[in-house]
Amino acid sequence: MTDALKRLSDEGVAIWLDDLSRKRITSGNLAELIDQQHIVGVTTNPSIFQKAISHGDGYEQQLTDLATRKVTVDEAIRMITTADVRDAADILRPVFDATDGQDGRVSIEVDPRLAHHTDATVAEAKQLAWLVDRPNTLIKIPATKAGLPAITEVIGKGISVNVTLIFSLERYREVMDAYLAGLEKAKAAGLDLSEIYSVASFFVSRVDSEIDKRLDAVGTPEAKALKGKAALANARLAYQAFEEVFSSDRWAALDKAQANKQRPLWASTGVKDPAYKDTLYVDDLVAPGTVNTMPEATLDATADHGQITGNTIAGTYEQARAELDAVAKLGISYDDVVQLLEDEGVEKFEASWIDLLNSTEAELKRLAPSEG
Repeated sequence: MTDALKRLSDEGVAIWLDDLSRKRITSGNLAELIDQQHIVGVTTNPSIFQKAISHGDGYEQQLTDLATRKVTVDEAIRMITTADVRDAADILRPVFDATDGQDGRVSIEVDPRLAHHTDATVAEAKQLAWLVDRPNTLIKIPATKAGLPAITEVIGKGISVNVTLIFSLERYREVMDAYLAGLEKAKAAGLDLSEIYSVASFFVSRVDSEIDKRLDAVGTPEAKALKGKAALANARLAYQAFEEVFSSDRWAALDKAQANKQRPLWASTGVKDPAYKDTLYVDDLVAPGTVNTMPEATLDATADHGQITGNTIAGTYEQARAELDAVAKLGISYDDVVQLLEDEGVEKFEASWIDLLNSTEAELKRLAPSEG
């Protein structure tokens, strides 16, 4: 079952699980995936926590204790989510040690309601790093305009970061620039750059979902022939940008100071259109020095019938550029698509967070001890 996943790992792709729940931790399932499915990291987001906590498995006792203490709902959420991330980080600690800190990492996101507030994002990132208190944590910061200076500031303080919700090539370059600026800041402050890590989460399937919808609206044979191509093209050109930035003179100076490259992470890798093979965004995005974070269905599909045939990004840049140009020639605005996806991404995470707050508040009220 795991040959394809082993081949993927052997090609230099780190396989991370895009899911976490207390049940996964306490049942031994996470440890089993690490042992048998080549999982070397875990990512979480507000939607994942909303789903896990609303299903309730394993949270009742902690919720009862929090209700007895009469904590606020915001504090309750932070206590619950950081406890899960801390426990997952402990399970992944052997991987972290074995890979000298590159993998074995668990990501936790700042409150998505802060996505457009730089200072609040920085303060929240510092608080989360302190609360989890594990060296193998990544603090997730969205790649909004306000998020960029926050990334620089947080990296500059020596806190490792997973930059999330990246859709556009221009924004990705800004993210890499923010990371390098943060490393330069950390270096000036005398921090050990070898202990600072980052990944840049470049979202894949949502690009096809939006562009395919617009191609269907155009309706011509040329438009239909381009369906299912934009997301891979976008991600492949992102890898080209990664190669350029991390072979620059600016990077060379940081490399000499033992800095770590910010790896591209392929996110949103579950296929949304059933017409496409369910391992599309795994099989066709293989390149060294990348991370692929998969929901469990995609992980299982890859283990079962993934076609890992070596590097599937090298040599594709010209074709990828041609495909995005062809989409643009049909009147579909790339800039409009990626901005819409960023806005929607933040809104979806905000909505999930608010759902989580509401459902947790209801649980706290239900479990609160009666007065008297």
